[in-house]
Order: sequence, then C-alpha cells, then structure tokens
Amino acid sequence: MRNFRWWLAVLMFLVSFISYMDRVNLSVATPDIMKEFGFNKMDMGFLQTMFFLGYALMQIPGGIMSEYFGHRRVVTIAVTWWSAFTALTATSSSFTTFAIVRGLFGLGEGPVFPAFNNFVYRWFNKNEKATAASFMLGGAFVGPVFGPGITVALMLAFGWRSVFIIFGVAGLALATLWYFFAAESPRNSKFVTASELDHIESGRCESEEKREIAPWRDFMSSPQFWAIGIQYFITDYIMYVFLAWLPLYLMEAQKFSLAKMGIAAAFPWALLCILTFTAGFVSDKMIAAGVSKHNARTWFGSIGLVVCCVTLYFGAVAKDPWMNVMWLTLSLGSLGFTFSASWAACIDIGGKFAGSVSGWMNFWGNIGGVLAPICTAWIATNYGWQAAIVTTAVSAVIGVIAWFMVKPDVPIERRQSGTTPSVPVVK
Repeated sequence: MRNFRWWLAVLMFLVSFISYMDRVNLSVATPDIMKEFGFNKMDMGFLQTMFFLGYALMQIPGGIMSEYFGHRRVVTIAVTWWSAFTALTATSSSFTTFAIVRGLFGLGEGPVFPAFNNFVYRWFNKNEKATAASFMLGGAFVGPVFGPGITVALMLAFGWRSVFIIFGVAGLALATLWYFFAAESPRNSKFVTASELDHIESGRCESEEKREIAPWRDFMSSPQFWAIGIQYFITDYIMYVFLAWLPLYLMEAQKFSLAKMGIAAAFPWALLCILTFTAGFVSDKMIAAGVSKHNARTWFGSIGLVVCCVTLYFGAVAKDPWMNVMWLTLSLGSLGFTFSASWAACIDIGGKFAGSVSGWMNFWGNIGGVLAPICTAWIATNYGWQAAIVTTAVSAVIGVIAWFMVKPDVPIERRQSGTTPSVPVVK
C-alpha cells in the first residue's frame, strides 16, 4: 500500500479525537448526571480532577513503557483500558463509583500520547515528524469543536448513558485496528513497500534491534529538558483555561445566549486545529529546505506564545462581544504553532527516547491543566473575568522565556552516547 504511514497517521487522528470526545462527554452530560444523582458543582469538579490526576500520573510511566514494550502494545492496551472505563461510566450509581471509574479512565488514557510520539519517531522521515505529530494534536483539538454537538444529539436520542457506551465501543474498535495495522516498526509491516521504508529510514542511524532505558540522570540535569516541561505547563495552562471556562465566560462576561455561545465557542478550537496542521507542515518544509531546527521549532513555539499573549490581552479589554471572540480565536489559534513545535521538539531532543521526553512534557502540561480551572475560578470570583483573562495572558511570558532554553538541534542523549544499558526488543 502506497504511503501507508499516512493512513496510520489518520488512525492516530481518530484515536486522539475519541480520547478528547471521551473527556468532553462528561462535561456535556453533567446537567443530567447532577440532576439524577444530586451532585453539586464541587462534586463534578472533583470528578474532572480525578481524571486529570490519573492522566498526569501515567505520562512519564507511559513514555517509558512505550520505549520498553513498544507503541503497538501500549497504545492497544491503553485505548482498550480507557474505552472499557468509558463504557463503565454508564453503570456508575454513586459518587464513589463515578470517582473510581474516572480516575481509572485517566490512568488508561495517560500513556497514549507519549506512545504516539514514539510511533511518529519510528514511522516517519526526519522531515515529516512535525506534520505527523499534527495528526495526533489535530484529533485532540477537533474534539471540542464537534464533541458537544455529537454528544447532545446522542443524549437526546438515547439518554446520557448511551454516550459512554457508544464511545466505549468505538474506542475498542480503534484499539483493534491499531493492533493489527500499526506494527512496531515499518520494517515489520507487510503494508510498507521497499521504497516507503527507504524513505522513512533515510538519514536514520539508530539501530532498531535493541531497546534502551532512557538516561534519566542526564535528562534531569539538562536545562532544555526542564525548559520543554515549563513551556508546556504554560501552553496547556492557557489551553485548559479555554477548555474549562470559555463557554461560561462568553455567557457571563460577554452576555451571549446559549445558542450564540455554542457557535462562538467553536471558533477558537477550529482555528487551533487548522494552525496546528499548518505549523507542522511549514516547520517540516523549512527543515527539509535546510533551516535549522532551532528556527523551525524554537521560534515557532515562542512566537505562538507571544501572539497568544498579545491577542488574549486585546480580547480581555475588547468592548464589543464579537471583537472579543475574534481576539480569543486568534489567541487560542496561535497556540497551534506552539503545540506543533512542542511535540516535534520532543522527538528532536529525545530521539529514540521521544516517548520518555514526551511523557515528561505532557506531565507538566497536565499539572497546568489541573491548576488552570481552579486558579481562573479564584481570580474571576475575586477580581472579575477581565483580571482572570489578563493574568492568563501574562503567564505566556514565562513560556516564551523557557522556549529559548530549548535546543532542538542538540539531542539530550548525545551527551551520554554508549552509556545506557540495552534491553531486548519486544516483538
């Protein structure tokens, strides 16, 4: 099959889409669940926190497992695990069971994105990695665009429990497809032609005949290892402010009706998806043309945060509601450059340890995800929505500073080449 790797990229997109749909489903079903079980807002907030706690805790172990056991097994088991607990959400009958199921759901979803970055490293040419990573991110960002509408339609037709059962089954189907089609290496795939394999492996020097344990001691002493985590903490923090509070902000601060809010809230996510793909494609083309990875990754990542900071401030002070939406759309959309650069830079600096570096980065990102809803709520309650949005905008400055400590042209593991123990390949 010609260009089989890109068919797998589409499958990765679908898995990412389902993963974010499974997150959105609980938010959309919240009113019905609160009414049926008598939960309050604090209860529902805690259930969301249980997911993020489990999700964050599995980021680093997920990256390590993807390198030791391989992305094929890790993704298959993780998607199967989280799909099972997605379906089990429909059977929950108390606050305790909801909390346990959502926490275990988060643990299952945690390893998937680090494992996907390991897949991108192994399956794509060095000049295609940012574009391939954009399929992973694009699926995630499309979720908030279409998720609410799909979930509401299913709830109206079949009830809130049906949503979790249907998406659980969909996840199991995708896990099966991944296991049968996404071989651990393109060398082991019967669908990859000789010419495609030559293209994928051109310029690659690492042997795929062994696995190596990531050099965590060297990682922890590397400034750029910490910097990639700090900038993603900020990037995800800003994104989760949008995810958690944009609908309520538009209705309370900008006086949108429910119907108008539903339309306006989709614009920022749609632009984020478009610019994530655009940034990945352009970044890879720049590197293929001889531009340094520093210019293609570091500048893209930092410029995305600079634009986000400025436009988010303009949105906070805008008087016209639709001008506010325009600035917020540009703000979240600009992060597409940063998200694309972040995951591509993990491959650049991590190399064969891209799974571990990605897990580390996404761990810090989801710490930002845990704090964003709480901090924003506190600032908005005590000082107003404008102060909350301006504070979020200012936080981007920290991310910009961190980006200039990231050196994508210098892999971390080069410092200790030949010092890490090898372990047998898992086939």
